[in-house]
Amino acid sequence: MSDVNHLLSQIEAGNRQLIDQLLPLVYEELRAMAARHMAKEGRGHTLQATALVHDVWLRLVAASPAGHWSSRRYFFAAAAEAMRRILVDHARTKLAVKRGGQQQRVALEPAIAASPETENAERAIAISDALDALAKLDAPSAELAKIRYFGGFTITEAAEVLGLSRTEAYKHWRFAKTWLAERLEGIS
Repeated sequence: MSDVNHLLSQIEAGNRQLIDQLLPLVYEELRAMAARHMAKEGRGHTLQATALVHDVWLRLVAASPAGHWSSRRYFFAAAAEAMRRILVDHARTKLAVKRGGQQQRVALEPAIAASPETENAERAIAISDALDALAKLDAPSAELAKIRYFGGFTITEAAEVLGLSRTEAYKHWRFAKTWLAERLEGIS
């Protein structure tokens, strides 16, 4: 962990050549985050955990050319946010294609109207939108919920990444979970 923090502080100071050394140190943890999240997705999801990690890495490096990650916790919080954005973009694209984009919609038999893949995509978008709304109300609770849901972190891991005590993390998690459950009521 100290190697990661040391590398991140040097990258933030402007040493871009060290980014190549960072990936091998964080790859397994990013892969585990992606695998935990993809396990929640339905079978037949077209995005694989490895591809998700690579997309996250590219997005992080492209979005932060100077490497604005002063520590491991900021890096993994940024990775969870990038993962959320990629998954939501993927879900929106899939729904647009599945629904025919601008084509006129025709009612289908109820038994075939919604597939599990479509329902998962709709749920991911609804959760992301709810998290954005929660962030306006309580940013720390939303950040904790984002990395728990999209990063697949336990409360203890999320508390470590965000620099919170376990007590603070549980307080934020209880609030986020209650608020999100209310907001997402009726969405399967």
